[in-house]
Amino acid sequence: MTFEAGLAPTTDLHSHLVPGVDDGAPSLEDALEGIGRMVERGIRRIVTTPHLEGSLTLNSSRLDERLAWFDEAFEETRSVARSRWPDLRLERSNEVALDHPMVSLSDPRLRLGTGSFTLVEWPRLQVPPGSSQVLERLTGEGYELLLAHPERYASRGDGMARLERWRATGARFQVNYGSIAGVYGEEVRRRAMGLLSRGWVDCLATDFHGRPGLRLFIVEARERIRRIEEASGSGSGSWDLLARTNPERIAEGEPPHPVPPLPWGEGIWERVTALLRPGRP
Repeated sequence: MTFEAGLAPTTDLHSHLVPGVDDGAPSLEDALEGIGRMVERGIRRIVTTPHLEGSLTLNSSRLDERLAWFDEAFEETRSVARSRWPDLRLERSNEVALDHPMVSLSDPRLRLGTGSFTLVEWPRLQVPPGSSQVLERLTGEGYELLLAHPERYASRGDGMARLERWRATGARFQVNYGSIAGVYGEEVRRRAMGLLSRGWVDCLATDFHGRPGLRLFIVEARERIRRIEEASGSGSGSWDLLARTNPERIAEGEPPHPVPPLPWGEGIWERVTALLRPGRP
């Protein structure tokens, strides 16, 4: 299955394609193979984001050491990628784990693309106590946050209420294509769709880890959104905003456009396809 002209995502803000530095691509060859698959899907700008412990921001020498390691591995990758895909814009940022309540985002090297946003996550998909207060502190200090895959954190009984508190801090939300496709399980899929139905998702991204056998799930997510829009007659253009317009705006430091709530109900088609869906990426 391929995209119609003009419907392919063009910018991806979350992936792990710096070889050998985290749980993403283990080798240069794997990274290049993954980049090639993203290019085939229409992506022309990749801001790849290796995991970075936010606690390192409290020690400048350790932070410099870690970022220098990332830079060395990334520059080799970018050099080869330029020769293979001259039209591809390949950049590096970080996915910063908020693993300490006083994480500092002052270093400009933590920004996505050429803009002012920082991609952040909770460490190991575990939400620490006081999560809303941490986001409030950072946004209150003037930092623009893009929270990675908020749909993937265990709900502990107050899922949407907690997500609403995070949203109220001013943090922006990035949802994974795979979550919409259901590859992380039914609870995550429902949470992702719940965010879309409230208009709380600012952009989509692959969170691609560049390993053999892993898929991107862009096509599957596009088809699900397309079916919902067709069934509802909304014609809201959500896909274009989520996969094309807003990722590029965020990469340039511009605020994402509001995404209209995507009408969604758990109909018979959703229930049947849920039974047939793979359980993991």
